[in-house]
Amino acid sequence: MKKWKLITTALLTACVMAGCGSGGEAASVPVVQPVQAKPLDESAAAPSEPEALPQESEPESTETSGEDNVADSATIVDRQVVDGKMQSYLTGEWKDADVVQRRPMAVMIPNNRLKVPGTNTSATVPQHGISKASIIYEAPVEGRITRLMGVFEDYDDLERIGPVRSSRDYYIYESMAFDAIYCNWGLAVPYVAPLINTDRVDNISVKLEGIDVGYDNAFSRGLNEGYSKEFTSCLKIDGYTEGVEKLGYAKTYAERGLFKQAYLFANDGHRATYDGYPDATKVYPGGTVSNKGGYGSNTGDDAIRFEYNPEDGLYYRYQYGAPQVDADNNEQLAVSNVILKCCHGEVRDDHDYLAFGVHGTGEVYVFTNGKAIHGTWKRDGDYEPNMLYDDNGQEIVLNQGKTWLCCIWEEYSEYISYE
Repeated sequence: MKKWKLITTALLTACVMAGCGSGGEAASVPVVQPVQAKPLDESAAAPSEPEALPQESEPESTETSGEDNVADSATIVDRQVVDGKMQSYLTGEWKDADVVQRRPMAVMIPNNRLKVPGTNTSATVPQHGISKASIIYEAPVEGRITRLMGVFEDYDDLERIGPVRSSRDYYIYESMAFDAIYCNWGLAVPYVAPLINTDRVDNISVKLEGIDVGYDNAFSRGLNEGYSKEFTSCLKIDGYTEGVEKLGYAKTYAERGLFKQAYLFANDGHRATYDGYPDATKVYPGGTVSNKGGYGSNTGDDAIRFEYNPEDGLYYRYQYGAPQVDADNNEQLAVSNVILKCCHGEVRDDHDYLAFGVHGTGEVYVFTNGKAIHGTWKRDGDYEPNMLYDDNGQEIVLNQGKTWLCCIWEEYSEYISYE
């Protein structure tokens, strides 16, 4: 296993030229050029400019198939409606155009390890519908565990998502990068209420103290029988849809004009290979040594990790010594891309509530196609995307599919490891 605090290419090259070392000849360090999306059966092609904003009016449909109408570039920059389909802003995949153009929902989901009722074993609290999330955001909360926020655009065939847990403000800020409608049951009132009750946030919430506008009919109990009450709640999809309508929220990206992009994706027929970059077939956001960074409370086989499968190009999620699965279909959670976004964190008060700086800039570690890319994240404002750049200043290209974004407490980023 290799601890990953990757030195930039420029620094490595400078060391070689200067003869770094203790008197002997410096080891040869190859200069790694930025690798962009490569055609699957051709030579590498350079990406185009970042994708354009969603348009107010839907592009005119054509008679050609989606496969024949692929933009002539290595990355997705010109999304067109073709036979009712469009490439998703969140995954790059072809989906129904109305799904791609509507605002997603961002749902707070617990990730606790609990005793399984009627047994002497423990496991992740059953999570329902989570495998349908296009993006999963994970961050530490009080107690030095993590909590999830699923960003869903494909939810029409679901009846509910759950359990649903309480809000922290840094999750809301990250949901705003996707112009998502934010869904929660409960909140850290002193830190969340001043944000969630502004007209900057559209929320579907249980009407509790600290929530000015709620919609209780979107939620119910009865999930996960035998577990503690706070793990038995769910968001009902029909109730959510009804709430969005009755509260008068904008339903599409174009109505608000705030959404810009999620990530830069390789186009159809291309793959971001990153030849020459380090291999990364197992990724440990919190390492394998016990620490208090949120991901590091478990060690060894219990450690939170992603394992890469080269046959399908996906990273499979494990925690608490077992695959992490969707309780509705027993499907293991798997994504095409894993992002570790290092943010400064602080303990706010005696309740151990945390704060993270999710705006600005910092280190980022991106894993895709079994490779590890070190670089910098940058986010300039609430509705700005998380821009990802490699150490050469090139925007990092992700592969089509789902993405897992981990907020890493910067002060504990030294524990990040991969092998």
